[in-house]
Amino acid sequence: MQYCFLTNIIASAGVNTLSGIADWAENHGFNSLEVGPTIPLDEAAYSAVLSGGKVDISALIYCRNYLSTDGDEANTHIAELKKRIEFAAKMGVPVVVTSTGIDKSVEEGVYDRADSIRKTPARSLDKVERVFTPIIEFAEKHGVKIAFENCPLMGNIAISPAMWELLFERLDSKNVGLAYDPSHLVWQHIDPYKYIPQFADKLFHFHAKDTQIDREQLGKCGFLTDFSWWDYRIAGAGELDWLRLRDALEAAGYKGVISIEHEDSNYEGSLELVTEGLVKGRTFLQEIFE
Repeated sequence: MQYCFLTNIIASAGVNTLSGIADWAENHGFNSLEVGPTIPLDEAAYSAVLSGGKVDISALIYCRNYLSTDGDEANTHIAELKKRIEFAAKMGVPVVVTSTGIDKSVEEGVYDRADSIRKTPARSLDKVERVFTPIIEFAEKHGVKIAFENCPLMGNIAISPAMWELLFERLDSKNVGLAYDPSHLVWQHIDPYKYIPQFADKLFHFHAKDTQIDREQLGKCGFLTDFSWWDYRIAGAGELDWLRLRDALEAAGYKGVISIEHEDSNYEGSLELVTEGLVKGRTFLQEIFE
């Protein structure tokens, strides 16, 4: 099993070169990296890490709003995504994790009962299809898989099984799938286990993150006032049943990496705390998956 982590958290804590991160990973029981956008696309640096043979690079990640109403912003993000697809192909990195974007302009003049509290993801489907069809053709040409992260806290519509069905109908390609993160499903009250079999052939990447629910606070503010009633946690410190998740992934034939996306506020604020959280997460996951 490949144990991986997303580099953003450790880079923000001060270990911000690919070689430094790879050295730390190797010394702390990780054998793969998911490289975030703060790490430069430096061919020499990537080659040095990959040629060492001890730490793999399983994915690049770049999540932005490619459907921004600011055309220059959208075009810049699309160009950066394509640059990462091309770079991934050159370096032998199989997956690029990203978001879909969301078209805020389609909400203008439209009303339904939910419009006052959130954007309606399905209204962005047409624009997602138009924008991503050539990007996916580009990825197919380069032999790279596009994995949509299912986080709602960004410009993104790939946030639920209902949306995955619609999205994969529009973007029907063997190179399009999911970076599956069950933590986002927990606070949306979506079953994080039930739909793994349905999307087994679309599981390109897996983000190992948990969610803790504060039910007393939820009872006080409900789920519309704010998000004070839940927090992301390292695996094993929240609501998820990781044995059940493991069994579902194994039954689905998932052979990819287990990548820790560390967003646990209990292990932030210093390099010591960040690395403690990563090691605790990896230790727990190894106990579960091995």
